[in-house]
Amino acid sequence: MTTTLITGANKGLGHETARRLTAAGHTVYVGARNVERGSAAAAALGARFVQLDVTDDASVAAAAATIESDGGLDVLINNAGIEVRSPEGGIIGAAELTADVMREVFETNVFGLVRVTHAFLPLLERSAAPVVVNVSSSLASLAQAGKGYPGVAYPASKTTVNMLTVQFAKAFPRMWINAVEPGYTATDLNRHEGAQTVEIIVRMARPGPDGPTGGYFDSAGPLPW
Repeated sequence: MTTTLITGANKGLGHETARRLTAAGHTVYVGARNVERGSAAAAALGARFVQLDVTDDASVAAAAATIESDGGLDVLINNAGIEVRSPEGGIIGAAELTADVMREVFETNVFGLVRVTHAFLPLLERSAAPVVVNVSSSLASLAQAGKGYPGVAYPASKTTVNMLTVQFAKAFPRMWINAVEPGYTATDLNRHEGAQTVEIIVRMARPGPDGPTGGYFDSAGPLPW
């Protein structure tokens, strides 16, 4: 049986991924900061809940201890992420960008990912088939930078996620570690716009023995770095 942890899974991409993987037979931990909302989401999905705030060392350590005591971990999906907008809901471009905005976005999207990955590496290394899926974005692609979206902090954070993915994959060749772009999917992050699915997250959570590692993918295949 495959045990999977999904961060930020009480809603949005994480919730739908949890639903799909639970239906596929995974034992899924719904990781969420809010105990009430996370517990309710897990119960509705037939999953397990673990309190997990990716920005808090103690919370992450406690979640790792809980999952270790329950038997370990095979798949980690680093899904938790934020985008900071102006009070009016506008995208913050280069002219308005501040260090505080960058710091807030990176605390969750980058430092949170590193914090969680580091904490769960010992459990993953004990798995017979360890997998890490990092939820990235097409906005992370340097080859496509400058097309459309004027924001800075969110794309920069996801470009960093891609680099982390490559370096972790090199360091842990026995693991399948990939970055994925789920597409413009309706979530709180984008005010529930978009019509894509979580198919690529689910696929990379179940890569098979010949699956890729150290890559950057959407549902159609590899993306340009």
